[in-house]
Amino acid sequence: MEGTETDAVSMQTYIESLDTKTLPRILQVCSGVYFQGSVYEVSGSEVCLSTGDMVKIIGAKLLSATTEDISSKETSELPLNYKGMFKMVLEDMPYSSVEEMVGLLPVDLESFHPISFVSCHCLKVKGRVLEGGQVLTLMEPRTLVNGTPSVRCQIEGHQGPSSEILIPLSCRGKFYEHDNGQAYTLEQILTSPRLGTRYFRHIKTTNCGGPLKITPIYQVQAIMSMRKDVVTFPSSLEVDVVDVTEQSQSVKFVTPLSLAEVMAKPPERFPAMAEVVEGPSVPSPFKSPWVENLQKGQRLVLHSCCDSPMVLASTLKSKKAQQNFLVSQNYGGRLRRRPREFAAVYELCGALQRAPGLSVTVSRHCEALEKGLDSLSAGDQLDILRNQMVEVQGNEGEWQTVEVLVCRHLSEADEDDEDDEDDEDDGEDERKHELLLPMYLEGQFVERIKDKKKYSLANLVKQFPLPLDVKVATKDTAVRCDPLSDHLGLQLKETVIEPVVLASLASKPDECFELPSRWLSMALYFTEDPLPWHKGQAPKMQCETVTELTEAFYHEFLSQVGRAEVLPPPLPPKRVMESKTSHQRSESLPTQLDQLTLSNENKLKRSPPPPPMILEDPPPVLQRKPISPASTQPNMYVQTPKRPSKKSKRENDSDHDYESPDEFIKNAAESVMFY
Repeated sequence: MEGTETDAVSMQTYIESLDTKTLPRILQVCSGVYFQGSVYEVSGSEVCLSTGDMVKIIGAKLLSATTEDISSKETSELPLNYKGMFKMVLEDMPYSSVEEMVGLLPVDLESFHPISFVSCHCLKVKGRVLEGGQVLTLMEPRTLVNGTPSVRCQIEGHQGPSSEILIPLSCRGKFYEHDNGQAYTLEQILTSPRLGTRYFRHIKTTNCGGPLKITPIYQVQAIMSMRKDVVTFPSSLEVDVVDVTEQSQSVKFVTPLSLAEVMAKPPERFPAMAEVVEGPSVPSPFKSPWVENLQKGQRLVLHSCCDSPMVLASTLKSKKAQQNFLVSQNYGGRLRRRPREFAAVYELCGALQRAPGLSVTVSRHCEALEKGLDSLSAGDQLDILRNQMVEVQGNEGEWQTVEVLVCRHLSEADEDDEDDEDDEDDGEDERKHELLLPMYLEGQFVERIKDKKKYSLANLVKQFPLPLDVKVATKDTAVRCDPLSDHLGLQLKETVIEPVVLASLASKPDECFELPSRWLSMALYFTEDPLPWHKGQAPKMQCETVTELTEAFYHEFLSQVGRAEVLPPPLPPKRVMESKTSHQRSESLPTQLDQLTLSNENKLKRSPPPPPMILEDPPPVLQRKPISPASTQPNMYVQTPKRPSKKSKRENDSDHDYESPDEFIKNAAESVMFY
């Protein structure tokens, strides 16, 4: 399949001689600058050409041109819309026949331009004699005259029918090119294969520069294995290639696909085998075990593609770190509603706006700061009614408008007669009254729920608005480990529809998981490997329905789905509480701190200067009491206690490391006498 080194040509030479009608063509990279797997960025796109790589050429578009000065080797690039004109540099070597001259000169029919030449000797053509040095101009490159290939030429300086002559191609002699002043555009030079082999000069420049070699630069479009998009690179890449189209008809160029491109495949394409080309980005937004298996070279079974309804859930706040999950509504466990907890009145207002009919129990005493607003005690039961604006009097007597939450206070009698609809209205008004709670009021409120029913996740999100606190009553038995059953409570936050690819490992085709195409960036390609089960005997699939999310991705996901958080209103300044008893006590019991003040008078008083460092008259030294002998006589019957001293051991008495009974009794007696 590989070509030989003798067949290798440069990429530029191959593209210049390429006939676009024969595309596509398969090339194999032999050697050059771009090899050994190095990546080079060319024209904004990465190109990786390694020795032995296969490249399928599918197109070539003229991009620009380069000019190289033959004498100085200087190069420059010209755009296709270059307006300058060029003239051809004449060849110094003569042609030996008309056929040789016509075959080498750019006189093809598609881009024919008049070419002039002279003959060094006289020519005899059908009875006519052309003198040497006569200038002839080709008017028609090839024609047949009585079956003889000939060229139609015009004799310079002649008019009428005698000015044209037909010269057979077989006419031999010594012919030189003649400058007829013909000018060429850059486009004419680039589009003519024969003009591309000649040297040119700029018309408006002097002869100080050398001849120019004009080379077209093409933008090559190709397909490479394991490249997702069509590769584009210039034909000037310094690589040698071999055309192996005929030997490589069975070669397949693998195109990696993203999960979104897999989703676009028709349903008839599944199930199918695939192989991972590039695993998910690190760190992955998901913490599920199947993420670690999505490495390069991993074989997968792609079962189907669908839009999966999911629920975003989080564990309730506790001493443990919060965990976040994306749960499929096909989750097989059963859930029970759990009372929600609220830390402020504004949270109650947000819950009321999402779902009316909220009832709570107060679990902590809380007091409003403004006059006219109500306070709450632990154990109070409230029905949340509505929010409205009211005018209240502040601490300093000013009136201000604040937003409050209107609640109905329930007494114990209300709980007993909750289902009794025959009570009189007057009795209800006595037992039920409305409370006005400011939005800033902080406390602890627990939702009152009497619903003990078990729901499936799909039914739960249909019947109740979110967010909703729940707990797992029955875990999902269809999976080996249900991560939701280990938590005391969950909060269901949002419902989303995620496009997913249902996949499994080829080694475990029955353990499926969902690949979210919007959030998982990876590449894979379809293979022709057979499915890991017998035809018509697909295994019963167990789909993993719970996917744990990272903390960073959880917040990003919330911002994408557009969930608006309810922000608390600003808190007013706290009121200073003063009591009459404490004020009287402070007046009757003065302290040393009463003399401290921050008045301006004390600020203006200066502190006394420090004492001098050296005193002129030192203070007099007081006379000390003279020392006299003791006047008391010691008691003759009481001995002065002395601390018993240990006798030093002799150096040679190292073996005597014990006490005898006599020594023990003697030491005890001395101790008694000491005390």
